[in-house]
Amino acid sequence: MTTPQLAVQMFTVRDFTHTAEQLSATLRKISDIGYRAIQMSAVQAMAGDHPKVDAVLARKMLDDNGLRCIATHRGWDSLSQHTAAEIDFHHTLGCDFTAIGSLPQEYHARGQAGYAQFLRDSSGVIATLNTEGVRFGYHNHAMEFASIDDRRSPHKTLFDTFIDEAGSNFCLELDLYWICHAGANPERIVERCHGRIPVIHLKDREVIENEPVMAPVGSGNLDWDHLLPACKTAQVEWYAVEQDVCRQDPFECLKASFEFLKDRL
Repeated sequence: MTTPQLAVQMFTVRDFTHTAEQLSATLRKISDIGYRAIQMSAVQAMAGDHPKVDAVLARKMLDDNGLRCIATHRGWDSLSQHTAAEIDFHHTLGCDFTAIGSLPQEYHARGQAGYAQFLRDSSGVIATLNTEGVRFGYHNHAMEFASIDDRRSPHKTLFDTFIDEAGSNFCLELDLYWICHAGANPERIVERCHGRIPVIHLKDREVIENEPVMAPVGSGNLDWDHLLPACKTAQVEWYAVEQDVCRQDPFECLKASFEFLKDRL
């Protein structure tokens, strides 16, 4: 059985992508589980100035395995300084969405003012990407939910800057685990980002020896009975399973997440 909206964030299997042969075998395993899409991120064979696998070969591997690339993670320096090349890269992959995994330090270090400045500085690049059919988004961790000293809004966080002050073309690639880890309510955050979540990241959170750890979706404590309907209402397009740390074989973790999610989306 396949579920069209389910994807694998390749960061989960980054240790199995060092060569072209490894990447091809990894994509085959993902396809055999039942996934029909991936997010291209942390693929070791595609890293560096002289990658072992370029976008053309990666696209062929995807096609050969019945997969499509629905998102990437790219560095802001490359997106902003080599925008035309990044557009070509995404067109070759057949991918219409890219995200960055954190702000450059010079913005994050300045707190809310830096977040607001990034919105201004990124607007031209985002407009160019959008014109060429590539949407842009931001992937959160926990640090973006640090509180802002604002007497008018005592519970306001850095991430609220992106939710409240960015335009609709500034997408938000929410990671529900990290929102929960930060102490925020992931369901409320999803609701507030309605229509701006092309891709959402899913992993679960369980407690082992009194410590929170990442887990396959459905094996932890996140409230999927309410979160998944909230995602649907918010018009999430793709659900990317991403387990940064796997205590079992990563492919078994991906399979467990798939089996839990396949009848719930």
